[in-house]
Amino acid sequence: MDALKIIIGRSNHKLGEAITRCLGIEPTDVLLTNFADGEIRVQILENVRGKDVFIIQSTQPPADNLLELLLLLDAAKRASARRVTAVIPYFGYARQERKDRPRVPISTKLVANLIVSAGVDRVLTMDLHAPAIQGFFDVPTDHLISDLVFAEYIRATMQDKVINGEIVIVSPDIGGVRRIDFLSGELGANIAIINKKRTAVNKAEAQSLIGAVKGKTAIIRDDIVDTAGTIKEAAELLKQEEHGAKSVYVLATHPLFSPPAVERISTSQIDNLVVTDTIPLKQDAKQKLTPDIVKVISVAPLFATAIKCIHEERSLSVLFQKTQTLNL
Repeated sequence: MDALKIIIGRSNHKLGEAITRCLGIEPTDVLLTNFADGEIRVQILENVRGKDVFIIQSTQPPADNLLELLLLLDAAKRASARRVTAVIPYFGYARQERKDRPRVPISTKLVANLIVSAGVDRVLTMDLHAPAIQGFFDVPTDHLISDLVFAEYIRATMQDKVINGEIVIVSPDIGGVRRIDFLSGELGANIAIINKKRTAVNKAEAQSLIGAVKGKTAIIRDDIVDTAGTIKEAAELLKQEEHGAKSVYVLATHPLFSPPAVERISTSQIDNLVVTDTIPLKQDAKQKLTPDIVKVISVAPLFATAIKCIHEERSLSVLFQKTQTLNL
């Protein structure tokens, strides 16, 4: 492990520290600050020549998070690192992955090109909005899924419901059906699908339900909670008298929580919202949403296992099997 170096960016320092603790190593000393005019200043303060360097940085807004990742990649390459891997727990701009109207950019491909141009040798990320984005990078890219940690959470908190078949995994839209395959298979649960109509940017309306949730615990599985409009509408639909869900849980990987998400969650029919720490919770969410409403579970062990496998040139296939195999 002496050849392994972990550099933690400022977008999610807490997750980076958790990953290094799982690996049993200290993070690489790095200077990250801003000049008086706001420009980002980066300096790696340790020798990384010939080392296997992993840079942990999510790229949620503001754009400085993305720019900081690019500068860290460039610094590591110019310091003669043997290999540089960008560990991007949340990959921003992933929802602009196609040209869905005239005269718009394919932002996802542009951002992928920028990261590759900065000198990255490999990319490690989690729950991309569209799995095909993995092919946007012209370097090897490993795409982790958070279903492993969510399945472990469900088994630990509602094992009796799993055994008695009282759980239904729900996709909040038709496009997310593939996203619920793994979790429903792991838990042996039935599935349901909500037919959603998007009326405008960040606005959606849940219209109908395919499947049965009456008297069941409905678990909505999504990759992102942005303004929370989708999950609020979905929870209301599931709890309507004609559908009759007993309770509604939401499992979402990336808690963006853009306004008015906190207010919507607070006034929704959601019994519990479980998210991961790919993005740190915003201050208003910490203040207004109690742990009874929002629970954060860590993906640090999953990323640590992936980093160790990559460093030791071992297969990552273990990370797509049952949760019991997640051991460093």
